[in-house]
Amino acid sequence: MAPTSGGASGGSRRPRIALLGRYTESASALRYRGVVSSRALLELVWAAGGDPVTLLPATGEGALDWSSRLAGIDGVLLAGGGDLDPRHYGGDHEHESVYDVDAVQDEADLSLTAYCLDSGMPTLAVCRGMHVVNVVRGGTLVVDMPEHHRHTVQDVSLDDEASPLGIESAAVRISCYHHQAIERLGEGMRVVATAEDGTVEAVVVEAPAWTVGVQWHPEDTWTTDPRQRQLMTRFVAESAAER
Repeated sequence: MAPTSGGASGGSRRPRIALLGRYTESASALRYRGVVSSRALLELVWAAGGDPVTLLPATGEGALDWSSRLAGIDGVLLAGGGDLDPRHYGGDHEHESVYDVDAVQDEADLSLTAYCLDSGMPTLAVCRGMHVVNVVRGGTLVVDMPEHHRHTVQDVSLDDEASPLGIESAAVRISCYHHQAIERLGEGMRVVATAEDGTVEAVVVEAPAWTVGVQWHPEDTWTTDPRQRQLMTRFVAESAAER
């Protein structure tokens, strides 16, 4: 689907939303090795009024200087991706289910997340992104869920403290793809939605700026479910308010 015009009009600048790209070894047109962002996620940001900007996940001189790299950026979207190395939270790094671990990706994600949580950068964390937030705040993950939530669509209820998500409903139908989940909740994180099996599906995070995490993928169903777009619209609006 082509991106729509979103919320910007009359020449006003769209809030610029940064995402760290995800490394891939299977992009044949890029000689298999590439740095990518989900097209559906980028289009959702655009449709919600934002202007998505993909950044290179890197280490070394200047790579983790986020005060410089995020100059002109209004919000950060911590996107989904492969597994975070379980070494970062004391998990079993040799478990056969762990996949697509990349040390550079992990270092960049963890560093960027810590910066956002401390600096007052509006942040939306999706799937892996929420896992990274939890680990940065001292929490742990289930390395491999007893029953995976891959290709899973389910209904979850939002509690009374879920208003920061911007979803205008007491329940939401969510599209999930993950085999890991929050185990021990990190400091300053409040659960506002859970699945029937107890999986944490949404959190609100204590931070200087608006910070929310969802376990599901709003980009999967936003074209048919306005509640997913409401989440992104709230994030973009919070980003605009902080600039």
